[in-house]
Amino acid sequence: MEVASKGQVPATRGRRVFNREYLIFLAFVAPNFLLFIIFTYWPLVYQGYLSLVHWDMISPVKRFVGLENYAYLFSDPDFHRVMFNTLYFTVAVLVGSLALGLALALLLNQRLRGRNFARTVVFAPVILSGAAVGLVWAYIFDPNYGLMRTILGWFGLPPIDWLGSPAWAMPAVIIVYLWKNLGYSAMIYLAGLQNIPAELYEAARVDGAGRWQQFLHVTLPQLSPVTFFLIVTTIISSVQAFDIISVMTDGGPVGATTTLIWYMYEQGFRAFRAGIAAASGMLMFIILLVVTLVQVGWLQRKVYYE
Repeated sequence: MEVASKGQVPATRGRRVFNREYLIFLAFVAPNFLLFIIFTYWPLVYQGYLSLVHWDMISPVKRFVGLENYAYLFSDPDFHRVMFNTLYFTVAVLVGSLALGLALALLLNQRLRGRNFARTVVFAPVILSGAAVGLVWAYIFDPNYGLMRTILGWFGLPPIDWLGSPAWAMPAVIIVYLWKNLGYSAMIYLAGLQNIPAELYEAARVDGAGRWQQFLHVTLPQLSPVTFFLIVTTIISSVQAFDIISVMTDGGPVGATTTLIWYMYEQGFRAFRAGIAAASGMLMFIILLVVTLVQVGWLQRKVYYE
């Protein structure tokens, strides 16, 4: 019996050490996990509940209506236009961010004098407040005394009411959004370019590849993980773009710049239709989830990992 009790001492100590380390682990993880549930999962669950009720955000009574809010959205012509505006804005921002960001990264990757300063200038708009950027650009686009009026005048062109015309308001917002966020995609692409081994370009030159062939067969495949990352993040961020639209156009004129996130805001905090706002928010969540899963499942197979 004495031998058995001695043999149990190390095992008991081991369990105590394990329990103490486990408690320390819980002490660090539990608060963060609790906050994550409170501020991420609970709002999503509550939004799903609100999408099934009728509530004016004033009365304490919430009347259950089932899928009526969703049926209203699918039958509302204004919501159809909102979805088109969202798709238009997202595709334009995605294509512009990838193409212009890569072009800027290729330029900033050259051994030029002052390139560090140029990189700082390109990235600077990313850290600026979206509201401040919107205010400045609203002044630039002003048809009476804005800078764009002066630039168009140099070429003998008439002034354009950028933010007051349904045809020009969305392009104006896209230009501003790209200007503010282009530095992010450029810096991500630049980091990817600097991680491409020089030996790959040397081998391509030995095989007789020109610059264009090197770009197609070396640069683009090596940048595919970066491109995949930017596609996912750009789509999510552009669908959620709010501040610039709020400051520059307020969703107008006549709904020309009303995207899904702005429609949610209008329905919830202006029309006090919490159920409609929550239903549109759930649709946005489902759309982003499906798009992201498709990207991960389809695009990731085309990504080259060294």
